[in-house]
Amino acid sequence: MASRADASVLRPALAVLGAGTMGHGIAQVAAMAGYETRLFDILPEALDAARDRIEANLRKGIQRGKVTPDERERVLGALSFTRYLSEAAEEADIVIEAVPEQLDLKRKILVACTEAAADHAVLATNTSSLSISHLAHGLPSPERVVGMHFFNPVHIMALVEIVRGAETSDDTVARAREAAERMGKTPIVIADSPGFASSRLGVALGLEAIRMVEEGVASPEDIDTAMRLGYRHPMGPLKLGDLVGLDVRLDIARYLYEALGSPVFEPPALLERMVAEGRLGKKSGRGFYDWGEDE
Repeated sequence: MASRADASVLRPALAVLGAGTMGHGIAQVAAMAGYETRLFDILPEALDAARDRIEANLRKGIQRGKVTPDERERVLGALSFTRYLSEAAEEADIVIEAVPEQLDLKRKILVACTEAAADHAVLATNTSSLSISHLAHGLPSPERVVGMHFFNPVHIMALVEIVRGAETSDDTVARAREAAERMGKTPIVIADSPGFASSRLGVALGLEAIRMVEEGVASPEDIDTAMRLGYRHPMGPLKLGDLVGLDVRLDIARYLYEALGSPVFEPPALLERMVAEGRLGKKSGRGFYDWGEDE
């Protein structure tokens, strides 16, 4: 096996921890950007599903003329899949955790990263709302921890929020920005504040849209049409919530309500009920919309 220094000279290495909705997308764009990319998950079925989704995305890219067959082979050749976190992280210049939005779980993964990754590696978290400072607190090298908040679907959405924690170094921020730009993204740098910029604004809009459905103001379709045609949003807030996952929306709303104390972020009863019933959006087949295979 090549040393870390040798591997970095040959091709920069990146690890993604968590093969779910966000993880597989981050792995895909990293491999497309030329990173030697390792995707980790403890569940073999999650890795299989991630591989299938990436291959499906690349097939669609070829059909649309945005990816060549040679590019597809190069990307797949740059990707590897593992059930062992140490194997994923040990050669990485950048480690991006993309596990579910749970503070204790993300901290556990970051602790494992500090033990497995090289001393020079950037430790990034794809959290959409959790405090970077809290996640980094007590870690041996909190200056290496930074937020890299990607957006779904990762291979299409252009924005990445780079979130600076209280102890994040300038060098770490610069390297995270460089990585985002290499992946073809537009990075913005945000101070560590609950919900950052995008989630705080986006969740506020999405929760109010849910309250409007709850109050019978209008149908989900008509509310979304109002925002698409009246405000030129590419997608309405309710369909976007379905795409992100209503369980994820609920977790973020609860966190922001607790952190900010604002009634704006109090989870609507309708959202609580839908999540309890398993109506999570696209990933469960039904949320505010019914999702078919070709949606």
